[in-house]
Amino acid sequence: MLVAAQKEAAKLHPNIGLLRSYFSHGVEDIIEAIEDAGFEAEIIPDSAVSQPKSQKTLSAQFRIGGMTCANCVNSVEGILKKLPGVKGAVVALATSLGEVEYVPSAISKDEIVQAIEDAGFEAAFLQSSEQDKILLGLIGLHTERDVEVLHDILKKMDGSRQFDVNTVLSEVEIVFDPEAVGLRSIVDTIEMGSNGRLKAHVQNPYTRGASNDAQEASKMLNLLRSSLFLSIPVFFIRMVCPSIPFLSTLLSMHCGPFLMGDLLKWILVSIVQFVVGKRFYVAAFRALRHGSTNMDVLVVLGTTASYVYSVCALLYGAFTGYRPPVYFETSAMIITFVLFGKYLEVLAKGKTSDAIKKLVELVPSTALLVLKDKEGKHVGEREIDALLVQPGDVLKVLPGSKVPADGVVVWGTSHVNESMITGESAPVPKEVSSVVIGGTINLHGILHIQATKVGSGTVLSQIISLVETAQMSKAPIQKFADYVASIFVPIVITLSIVTFSVWFLCGWLGAYPNSWVSENSNCFVFSLMFAISVVVIACPCALGLATPTAVMVATGIGANHGVLVKGGDALERAQNVNYVVFDKTGTLTQGKAVVTTAKVFSGMDLGDFLTLVASAEASSEHPLAKAVLDYAFHFHFFGKLPSSKDGIEQRKDEVLSQWLLEAEDFSAVPGKGVQCSINGKHVLVGNRTLITENGVTIPPEAENFLVDLESNAKTGILVAFDGDFVGLMGVTDPLKREAAVVVEGLKKLGVHPVMLTGDNWRTAQAVAKEVGIEDVRAEVMPAGKADVVRSLQKDGSIVAMVGDGINDSPALAAADVGMAIGGGTDIAIEAADYVLVRNNLEDVITAIDLSRKTFSRIRWNYFFAMAYNVVAIPVAAGALFPFTGLQMPPWLAGACMAFSSVSVVCSSLLLRRYRKPRLTTVLQITVE
Repeated sequence: MLVAAQKEAAKLHPNIGLLRSYFSHGVEDIIEAIEDAGFEAEIIPDSAVSQPKSQKTLSAQFRIGGMTCANCVNSVEGILKKLPGVKGAVVALATSLGEVEYVPSAISKDEIVQAIEDAGFEAAFLQSSEQDKILLGLIGLHTERDVEVLHDILKKMDGSRQFDVNTVLSEVEIVFDPEAVGLRSIVDTIEMGSNGRLKAHVQNPYTRGASNDAQEASKMLNLLRSSLFLSIPVFFIRMVCPSIPFLSTLLSMHCGPFLMGDLLKWILVSIVQFVVGKRFYVAAFRALRHGSTNMDVLVVLGTTASYVYSVCALLYGAFTGYRPPVYFETSAMIITFVLFGKYLEVLAKGKTSDAIKKLVELVPSTALLVLKDKEGKHVGEREIDALLVQPGDVLKVLPGSKVPADGVVVWGTSHVNESMITGESAPVPKEVSSVVIGGTINLHGILHIQATKVGSGTVLSQIISLVETAQMSKAPIQKFADYVASIFVPIVITLSIVTFSVWFLCGWLGAYPNSWVSENSNCFVFSLMFAISVVVIACPCALGLATPTAVMVATGIGANHGVLVKGGDALERAQNVNYVVFDKTGTLTQGKAVVTTAKVFSGMDLGDFLTLVASAEASSEHPLAKAVLDYAFHFHFFGKLPSSKDGIEQRKDEVLSQWLLEAEDFSAVPGKGVQCSINGKHVLVGNRTLITENGVTIPPEAENFLVDLESNAKTGILVAFDGDFVGLMGVTDPLKREAAVVVEGLKKLGVHPVMLTGDNWRTAQAVAKEVGIEDVRAEVMPAGKADVVRSLQKDGSIVAMVGDGINDSPALAAADVGMAIGGGTDIAIEAADYVLVRNNLEDVITAIDLSRKTFSRIRWNYFFAMAYNVVAIPVAAGALFPFTGLQMPPWLAGACMAFSSVSVVCSSLLLRRYRKPRLTTVLQITVE
């Protein structure tokens, strides 16, 4: 319960401090104390207490090292999801990244890192969605004095709430108030406050990620070199030295109870097994500790079995005089080949993320900031880190340099190459008020741009974010690999035990001739080598990499072709699309409506008629309203305005406020038009339905004129004034040049096209006939578009919806695959699974074709991975030995296992050769 004190006076009474001395007493004492202080008090029941606000959640990205297969991924995800305060977690094997959604008040990012490390994996924080926290790298942070200087600067800095200095990594994490201090100000304050001794820079998470990739490859290469350096002498002692008399004699010398050669092999292999191979033991231990198994368990079992047997055989020979064969080289060669395979795998996996690296490289590292005085005059320029650009900054872009941020041109003219973002090869002219995109290249003139979007808000950052999200997601087909991986290792270990038991029992019972076993071996060793080969040759990693590597490459390739995929699940669904539903306006058409004709059917003057319609439409946001306004404006003022573009726009704004009539009681009627009052009389502007529903009669000659317009794929806008029909306008929205060819191409791919529109049936059918669509759904209200999609899904069909407007977002969300045209609204893009950046319908075919090619490659990957294990395990178990005498030694089995993972990753990399389908090929057209 709570005690509420209601204040009678205007200001809080000083005696309220008496309350503090009574909080240790009962409720009645507290109430009495409040009343004695001159206030009223009452007990508020618990139920009246407002519920606490929902806790803020953050999304953070972590780099996770040491994962080798799908079981590792499942283990890490399971650990993260069990942490208090963690709402969700997704881990990707191919990128070694984890995305964690958590409540910062319940758990910190350091505790998440600690939990991952406690599980035996490596972890490092990369970035989070927290807007008021920044991680800065520091140059010059060497001594305790430097740390003290930094502390003093940050304590005195306005807007600094909290900071944490990491002297080992030379980093500082600062929590600040964005309203009080900007990022650039923080960096400048640190540099100026230290007199230039300390230089701060923003830590780019993508650069750190690339650095970690390079470190992982370097670490693996060093391990491989060490293993090779130690394993080659072991192999040389076993295979080459016996053929060289001098060396054979030297190695046969006794060193105590041991032979010199055996002792050398034992020392060298022990280093390989337990120093170089330590990573396998650590990974196997952490997997077993969490109740899972992975490839490392198999490697440890195989190499340890070989090593332990060899040590036992060596000791037995040393103390009995009978020297059974030792196989030290087997464990050393297995570890060497596995490390070689892992090194190639790291290199290959790095290439699957080339798309993101190329996108990140589009952002320039620096920007030229234009400095102005208080009066706005240009006083100089300053080169700054591009990550420190703030909204409102004016930046100078030189010819040949990249645009540092999204913005608007405030001075200068030039042409900009936007092909890296939009895919359009033709340079785009830019002048004052033109929008520019960060990462594009200025070709000719000097431009001054005002930054409007920076950091994560830029188009390029959003594209990178979409690609990253897609690469982090899991396609449904991967559930199969996860299930197989969970049972794979136990099955392999069981098969290995069965293999050993069968061969050993058969040998013990004399079921096969003694000639099968070499003279210096025995039945136990003969059986053990088969069992070790079975353990070592089996590879669960190939299955785990089959889907994520292909999805990574495909999403990157899609981004390069202007097709952004939001996830592996969308990529999987798109391959089986049966219907593609097109919105008409802005999707099949250019979305640039123009008035082609205006006709009055009353005594009203045409100029007055256009003024009336324009006044009614001025408050509407519909594309047709803009077309009506432009037509009416040019009718009245053509040839009377300045010639420059800026002059036209400025003059137009001035004239509109004086020329248009005042519209009152304005309201838009969804799917029908608008209505308002002008000079006290009711005005209706819209389609046939709006006019007839309000009791207005359309004259026969107007009806005939309207039918003729609609038959020619034009939309009629009807106008009524004070209850009488006065006239109509014909509006057309030209089709996109590629619309008809794309529709025909979809039919060739076996996809059924459907057109969906709120326009009347006659206009809709005329447009559909022009593009070649037979299935038309017209006069559909915005709310009814999703119902049309659901009706197509009833028989289990996969439906794709292509749209661009806010009214398309419900249908985009309802469709199995939503495709938003890149030039569409943010809401439509948010609801979609695919974003077609180039605003080109040909990319609909590219999206479907890329999906089909990707999942064809994934199926091949699974076939290779499964076929490899199905064939290799029986061969390693000796299934062919009775017939061919073919026995696979364990070291060769290790080499096969290592290369199986590499082969799957390389198979996925073949998708990099993808070329978007040419419509002439799809349509089987021969161009002469």
